[in-house]
Amino acid sequence: MANKEKLVVVGNGMAGMRTVEELLQIAPDKFDITVFGSEPYGNYNRILLSPVLAGEKTINDIMLNDVQWYTDNHITLHTGETVTEIDRKNCIVKTDKGTSARYDRLLIATGSNPFIIPIPGHDLPGVITFRDIHDVDLMLEAAQTKKHAVVIGGGLLGLEAANGLMKQGMSVTVVHLMDWLMERQMDEVSGAMLKKSLSEKGMQFMLRASTKEVVGKGKVEGVKFADGTTLAADIVVMAVGIRPNIDLAKKIGLHCERGIVVNDTMQTYDPKIYSVGECVQHRGQTYGLVAPLFEMAKVCANHLAAYGIGMYRGSVTSTKLKVTGIDLFSAGNFTGDEHSEDIVVRDAGRGIYKKVVLKDGRIIGSVLYGDTVDGAWYFQLMREQTNVTDIRDKLMFGQAHLGDSGHGGNVVANMSDATEICGCNGVCKGTIVNAITSKGLFTLEDVRLHTKASSSCGSCTGLVEQILETVLGGDYSAPEAKPMCGCTEHTHEVVREAIRKQKLTSIPAVMSALKWKNADGCSSCRPALNYYLLSTWPKEVSDDPQSRFINERAHANIQKDGTYSVIPRMWGGMTTPNELRAIADVADEYKLETVHVTGGQRIGLYGIKKQELPDVWKKLNDRGLVSGHAYGKALRTVKTCVGKEWCRFGTQDSTAIGIKLEQLTWGSWMPHKFKMAASGCPRNCAEATIKDFGVVCVDSGYELHVGGNGGIKVRATDLLCKVETEAEVLEYAAAFIQLYREEARYLDRTAPWIERVGLSYVKENVVDNAEKRKQLAERFKISQQENETQDDPWLMRSTEGRDQDQFKPLKVIA
Repeated sequence: MANKEKLVVVGNGMAGMRTVEELLQIAPDKFDITVFGSEPYGNYNRILLSPVLAGEKTINDIMLNDVQWYTDNHITLHTGETVTEIDRKNCIVKTDKGTSARYDRLLIATGSNPFIIPIPGHDLPGVITFRDIHDVDLMLEAAQTKKHAVVIGGGLLGLEAANGLMKQGMSVTVVHLMDWLMERQMDEVSGAMLKKSLSEKGMQFMLRASTKEVVGKGKVEGVKFADGTTLAADIVVMAVGIRPNIDLAKKIGLHCERGIVVNDTMQTYDPKIYSVGECVQHRGQTYGLVAPLFEMAKVCANHLAAYGIGMYRGSVTSTKLKVTGIDLFSAGNFTGDEHSEDIVVRDAGRGIYKKVVLKDGRIIGSVLYGDTVDGAWYFQLMREQTNVTDIRDKLMFGQAHLGDSGHGGNVVANMSDATEICGCNGVCKGTIVNAITSKGLFTLEDVRLHTKASSSCGSCTGLVEQILETVLGGDYSAPEAKPMCGCTEHTHEVVREAIRKQKLTSIPAVMSALKWKNADGCSSCRPALNYYLLSTWPKEVSDDPQSRFINERAHANIQKDGTYSVIPRMWGGMTTPNELRAIADVADEYKLETVHVTGGQRIGLYGIKKQELPDVWKKLNDRGLVSGHAYGKALRTVKTCVGKEWCRFGTQDSTAIGIKLEQLTWGSWMPHKFKMAASGCPRNCAEATIKDFGVVCVDSGYELHVGGNGGIKVRATDLLCKVETEAEVLEYAAAFIQLYREEARYLDRTAPWIERVGLSYVKENVVDNAEKRKQLAERFKISQQENETQDDPWLMRSTEGRDQDQFKPLKVIA
């Protein structure tokens, strides 16, 4: 296109190129793009410099965008050229090699420079920083012939450099000014444990040591300290921090403080110039980790594309040490203050230390050493400012103590590459790790796009995030507010609020009002939008079947061989001889070899062809059986025991209350599958305390339990309250379900929803406020009367002929 605007990018690093990648996705034809980079390479993954130093990877292994990528995307790349002048009046940049380029928009992404301690000898040959491939090459070259290395700086970067040099066979001493290692990420106790672990690996340390001079004649020969002692060295690695590279910006008169000052759109004080990455200062903060830089890049691309809806509001970051064999996680204010309190668990024998800092019932910081499996969970609770008062007694045991079905509760770092992480899509750990390293993935959405892990039911999301943390270390940080999907910048909560406030009643209306990037949406957002609309405006909105997954469209579960399963409803787990004969007759007629009793007290028929479904449904309908919704994000089952009618321990009629619960709630669409149970006594034979809503009968009435889960992440329920009558059970159940339906995110089970909002919040709305409870229950009953909710979908398709084309086999035309 002849009228394209010109975008010039100064800096060919990860932040600048991520911005370009985001821009190419949303506005591929808007700009002619020119990129200037000082290094003689394309864009490589600086996070993986440590494995290159350790000899585990090569430069080609960590290349994110090779030179061919720029050609393929019609980007002009100038490598080995440094921009030295910018004429802001005429919008022209010039390099040290005389190249010039005009711009309509300019993106400065000059990154940071390593800080060199200005002591005598700092410029001797053999003094090396650890910032780019050139530095790594110098260290690898030195390791071939030299033996002794001194690393000045006991922070994250210094320890990674020391580990890599040890892997190359050098004797390494880490010199650190402070009392313990990584004092910005660790407290004194965990810092001492880290030093002990690294010492056992052969790393040597000098703490509380002030470096006075690098000594040597024409080359590095040693280091001299303020107390007069010296240490022999062949090379000295300076790893004492970074400083934003703002020399060019200052030279051209942009407003700078510690970094180039930008607003929430990543725009500098010159409206034509944007800036991202380690060179910027946003709301007084500078950042040195990749995750915040990528968040900046997404916002910046949005505004370069003239969408104008993204805002960067800063990042909450965490640290995960990448040194092999060390498990360390820290985030937030882990030192606390006079108004905070610490909860600490320490097992010196196992090398485990956990510290969580609380203030006003919320996590403000944490340090984990030796067992970091719950780091992502603590970080999420901190980011979302969840009140943890209700789970304080369980907090230090994390999520893992409740069980991790299929993974044995293992820390993901200890799992083999063959361990299956995503059961829905059959993705193993090795596949995810390889994708992260070979394709340069940094976010959960990246992993979902390239591997499909976590893209279906979402239950493995925590494990995938742990893998990202393990591979990327401190450079991975989940975004503070996750958007619904790649089609929008908006979170689930923002979308739901817009639907309510603006009374949006169709998917196109939502996409138009909220400026969706993809006019058709995607398989992630369309089902969510369809659900949010139905649950918010049940009278005004019609269901959109094409925005449902295949199982919900077909009203049966598709199996691995392409056939389907049919599971009729059995109210409260009860059945009759007539119903059993109907199921047996269908199995015989269609030669179904697998007839399975499910865990929800029902019977499933497997191996049914799609075109056979309407006929099967009709035969079951004719004998009084209806859909069990085993395929839907809906009420699945109400499991019961026989209760006091037959059991000598039974205190109430649990079967009757189970049937009434199922008759009240069947057909209701939910954010995710929803399971209930009613046990006739505290022996709990129906397992009511691992259900979304459970009833445990006692002599004085009924205990109501919520938020349980018996799947991959086992979670026992929380006690909601005790009631005396069946009518109260039904009212509380309806109110709880409606609160969940109206406020949970799509694909949230009740367990993570309650962990996020807090049990106290649920009690405030369902137990403590009788008027609110009755309103919620009434809204649930109204929703059950709309959109054919409690009309049997099997009957509508088998007898009324609805959607018949869906069940006709395709004809092959020769």
